[in-house]
Amino acid sequence: MQKQIEVRATYMRGGSSKGVFFETTDLPADPARRDALLMRVIGSPDPYGKQTDGMGAATSSTSKVVLVSRSTRADCDVDYLFGQVDIEQPRIDWTGNCGNLTTAVGPFAIARGLVEAPADGVAVVRIWQANIGKVIVAHVPMAGGTVQELGDFVLDGVAFPAAQVRLDFLAPGGDGSSAGESLLPTGNVVDVLSVEGVGRFDVTYINAGNPTIFLRASDLGLTGRELQPDVNGDAALLARIEAVRAAGAVAMGLAASAAQATASRPGTPKLAWVAPPADYVASSGKAVPAQALDLLVRIVSMGKLHHAITGTGAVAVGAAAAVEGSIVAQALRPGVAAGQDVRMGHTSGALAVGATAEHRPESGWVIAKVSLSRSARRLMEGVVLVPPVDEALARG
Repeated sequence: MQKQIEVRATYMRGGSSKGVFFETTDLPADPARRDALLMRVIGSPDPYGKQTDGMGAATSSTSKVVLVSRSTRADCDVDYLFGQVDIEQPRIDWTGNCGNLTTAVGPFAIARGLVEAPADGVAVVRIWQANIGKVIVAHVPMAGGTVQELGDFVLDGVAFPAAQVRLDFLAPGGDGSSAGESLLPTGNVVDVLSVEGVGRFDVTYINAGNPTIFLRASDLGLTGRELQPDVNGDAALLARIEAVRAAGAVAMGLAASAAQATASRPGTPKLAWVAPPADYVASSGKAVPAQALDLLVRIVSMGKLHHAITGTGAVAVGAAAAVEGSIVAQALRPGVAAGQDVRMGHTSGALAVGATAEHRPESGWVIAKVSLSRSARRLMEGVVLVPPVDEALARG
């Protein structure tokens, strides 16, 4: 008689995403067996697109897994690996980071005893983001010897307030020492991208947070005020967006062909469109006035318009806004000063992000740090029950 196996896990919200968190040592060492188990935990692949038989919730924001372990690096406390689990296909995309779930890595690590933390005050957790090879520093509030999860910090895209966690993404675009460590992978602030059957677009390619492609909303026939129903029900529009994203992946050197980009790395690069500030109504029904914003941003994740903004997308926006002449900088409200926080209007409301940037004659634009605030909370902890991994492999 077959029995389900128990795997220690914590279900957490981080920013406007949620996922299942594991210590790396609690999972199979073999990557194929590990991925098969993780897909079964989430309930993928599901041809019905519902993930009913798993912990996923049938959106890109809720079909995620996180692996955390003590770091072997002297400059970090924990190593963090993020997996974006495809809902309908048997694959996990390990090519990028989730900035939202990064918020929960520090609290998870403290709760599991992977790092030491003060009883009260702020715990500083240095995170090695293994997907993209970057250091992120989380500032986690502590009270009475435990992570302070409850508070009055409001994050648009999340229904309830919680405690604020500040994240510093250190050198998110590299130091300019090589092509792989360049903020601008083509060396250009603006490129022209030709997409067969779709058109030509002015774009800015950025390596910060995750590789991201920015273009003007108007060049897609959009306004920057779109909500999910305006985009996600339009199959022709989504196909055009994916064609642009895949072609951009090739231009960034991330895929050999557009077909490969679509098949093997649906999570990165991200694609976002921007527009100058304008009044709009957020997905919650709240009015967002133009005077409260510096620009409008909409970002696509796993082939759909995101319900808010990805954390890494916010990092990319902050970095690109700091680069003079970029597509993002062109959309900014006039008068936004260098180093000033940028207030972006996204699908669910507004978010401020700050970037420290400089232009070096020998290496071009360099971003020293991008900072933003999110919140995180444990939703459930204990064990997750899954069929034996060999069965999951067979089904995959």
